[in-house]
Amino acid sequence: MNTLTTKLVFWLLILTASASIAADKQVLVQSTTSTANSGLYKYLLPQFEAQTNIKVNVVAVGTGQAIRNARNCDADVLLVHAKQAEEAFVEDGFGIKRHDLMYNDFVMIGPENDPARISNTTNIQSALQAMAKAQTLFASRGDNSGTHKKELQLWHLAKLDMSATDANWYRSTGSGMGATINTAIGLGAYTLTDRATWISFKNKQDFKILFEGDSALFNQYGVILVNSEKCPNVSKQNAERFISWLLSNDTQTAIAEFEIDGQQLFYPNAN
Repeated sequence: MNTLTTKLVFWLLILTASASIAADKQVLVQSTTSTANSGLYKYLLPQFEAQTNIKVNVVAVGTGQAIRNARNCDADVLLVHAKQAEEAFVEDGFGIKRHDLMYNDFVMIGPENDPARISNTTNIQSALQAMAKAQTLFASRGDNSGTHKKELQLWHLAKLDMSATDANWYRSTGSGMGATINTAIGLGAYTLTDRATWISFKNKQDFKILFEGDSALFNQYGVILVNSEKCPNVSKQNAERFISWLLSNDTQTAIAEFEIDGQQLFYPNAN
């Protein structure tokens, strides 16, 4: 082997080793969209990466899709907001343990003139029943996301089954939260959204929060380590470090301090 070939092989080995080391210092998070759309990750993740030199890659999709991706072993960490589905994920052996991370709430938004007069109702059941009675347009995500799951639970609470309805006033977008809000605004329709997404949403036009504050609108976020016994490619050590960091007192304080226009978006409650 001549000197030039030896040098080329040497540098190829160095580059391969460097790439392998870089790959080992990463975490893949399957996440709900609200944590990304609100700007929380842009605020938090540089702090973690600076402290640990571990790169966090986030795939932000609806909760249902995030859980399916994690079940397909395309994740190290799952961070979503549908507790029943999260617990099933752990019970089925795909997750090690579920931790409460933080919470906020859902709100019902709509046009300022409030055609169904839901702002005059006293609970979410009455608000939904008022919309159904008036047959005012409602935009549903219809995508099996955490928000869509919550919405269907609320309709059920109001004794209305919208899971397979063909009512003309009930429109399923099959889209994420931002696109669904834009659709609602375009149609003059009501829709359910998490508060963090609404606070950070730019194209509000004449839309506003018309119903809020019911305890049924509570929105809990959880974080789960994907089980390396089910998914051998999980970056277990880095993922454990990331979850521990999220649950730490310092990060919980940082979550509480994350605001837009003076409004707090998430409330930490790690366990």
